[in-house]
Amino acid sequence: MNAVPRLRRRDVPAHGPWPPEVPLVLQRVLAARGVLDHASSELRLAKLLPPDSLGGLGVACGLLRAAIDAGKRIVVVGDFDCDGATGTAVAVRGLRLLGARDVGYRVPNRATHGYGLSPALVADIEGMAPDLLLTVDHGINCHAGIAAAKARGWQVVVTDHHLPGATLPACDALVNPNAPGDAFPSKALAGVGVVFYLLLALRRALRDAGRWADGGEPDLSVLLDLVAVGTVADLVPLDFNNRLLVSAGLARLRRGQGQPGVRALAQCAGRDLGKLVAADIGFAIGPRLNAAGRLEDMAVGIECLLADDDARAYELASTLDRINGERRARQQDMVESVDALLPAIDADAGVVLFDAQWHPGLVGLVASKVKERLHRPVVAFAPVEEGSGDLRGSARSIPGLHIRDVLADIEAREPGLIERFGGHAMAAGLSLPLARLDAFRAAFADVLAVRLDPALLAADLLSDGELAPHEFDRGLAEALRLAGPWGQGFAEPLFDNVFAVKQWRVLGERHLKLVLVPDGGHAEVSAIHFGGYAGDAPPPRIRAAYQLDLDDWKDRRGVQLLVRHWEPA
Repeated sequence: MNAVPRLRRRDVPAHGPWPPEVPLVLQRVLAARGVLDHASSELRLAKLLPPDSLGGLGVACGLLRAAIDAGKRIVVVGDFDCDGATGTAVAVRGLRLLGARDVGYRVPNRATHGYGLSPALVADIEGMAPDLLLTVDHGINCHAGIAAAKARGWQVVVTDHHLPGATLPACDALVNPNAPGDAFPSKALAGVGVVFYLLLALRRALRDAGRWADGGEPDLSVLLDLVAVGTVADLVPLDFNNRLLVSAGLARLRRGQGQPGVRALAQCAGRDLGKLVAADIGFAIGPRLNAAGRLEDMAVGIECLLADDDARAYELASTLDRINGERRARQQDMVESVDALLPAIDADAGVVLFDAQWHPGLVGLVASKVKERLHRPVVAFAPVEEGSGDLRGSARSIPGLHIRDVLADIEAREPGLIERFGGHAMAAGLSLPLARLDAFRAAFADVLAVRLDPALLAADLLSDGELAPHEFDRGLAEALRLAGPWGQGFAEPLFDNVFAVKQWRVLGERHLKLVLVPDGGHAEVSAIHFGGYAGDAPPPRIRAAYQLDLDDWKDRRGVQLLVRHWEPA
């Protein structure tokens, strides 16, 4: 059962004025995403939201300033995903830039500690003798771990962006734009964005106290490439503020000014730094960092991001590249095992999957793949370790269904069924015993029956309309590429046309290579549909949804279409 997308075109509101050099197609694309004139399209850091309205900054800055002045030991506690790794690197580098002399970090191991600041992780941190813990990308729901840290006499500053539960943790300071009543206008900051804002506020507090009166104030913009990587990889919505952060980080990387570790990861992935875009982070850099936390120890990824020596950074990036290769192979095995099950899945609303052979670090990727194919909310479970009776699950949702709220409803209906959970609207994680899996499956179906509007189960593929024959042009492709950053909540341009199929062939076993001619035109255009061959020849005429992309293979400097969907015309 694969979902068949419904192709429809975006509404385009009235827009302008724009300079004449901005292509009309790009004007249309941006207007459909709420950017209605040239002034609102300019991504300058001067437009970044100031930190003032972000709650908890005053207390957090006071604690950190006192710790810095007294030379206390600060331990940054990160998370084992890309957002957590980049956030940890931003915190460590930033605190050192601001004068902290004793800063270390720890990150939980997925297998031994579980998620976030757990009591087990606190016990391991004890040997570091910290005075203050600074959490990054977690903490809002780590009540037990924070209590364990406080019982040891440590101060705890929490920076997070996840949604809170019914109660807030008993920490010394909390910085989270999604905390109840927080007035910060952008709720879409990633964890790395939250800790970057904390550093901006801390620098101002130190400046106001007379630090750097004789000059030498540190430039925190050197951290923006890390902020960009974590923001894109965490799939938070690219609202205007996040687009500012990502755009500035990408600009640094294109100029060759990024951290050695990020540059080395791009090199291992075969990406040209001078042409780097958000998609390169999402499909090349982010996965290599994430792989360490999924299969091994995210400390390898953080060390790569903290490396100042190019050779050392490349050595660590190469290790991450190898781990990512292993991740891809294991993920493919897991997805293929799901493929065998898909024909038998008849899901009215949601899907709950479990396999005793799956790796707990990869279930989120499996859930994402199945969600994309079925356009249904999916929860995938694996044993915490081989033979374990405890499961770790990862949930992925479809637009319009808040998956963390679904889990909260299950917990409210059947307290104790889920051991712990947390997350966002589109993604969440949870733990429960294997013995409760069937009960969870039933409760999941019951809650979806109430919460899920059946209309949401029709997968919409939103197009920016058709291109005229003369617009299949490299200049337009380059303008669209650089007009981003594109990503979650600010979708990359997608067009649709009717084409005559002049040639086609299969690449590998699953990919479809095409030569197409758009209706009303005469020039042929090359196209490729990855995974698009299902065993049958395409008809003579198709309606295709596609992205206009650059084709620089063997220096040919042309364009090609990346087909995302086609149907008979």
